[in-house]
Amino acid sequence: MTAHANAVMESFFSTVKSELGDQFASNGDANMELFDYIEVFYNQRRRHSTLGQISPAAFERRAATQAA
Repeated sequence: MTAHANAVMESFFSTVKSELGDQFASNGDANMELFDYIEVFYNQRRRHSTLGQISPAAFERRAATQAA
């Protein structure tokens, strides 16, 4: 893993902890909360500076369009 990729992951974990907290009632609750946060908000709507201020989903759509 590159230093840049590591920095991105560290930023992600910091964001998750600050927005969701780091304690859940059970593993099941943690799984549900994290899935909802990542798939519904983080990948679809949250803009990322490393992707040019667009969401990961928009970045992937743009890349697929450009590759076609």
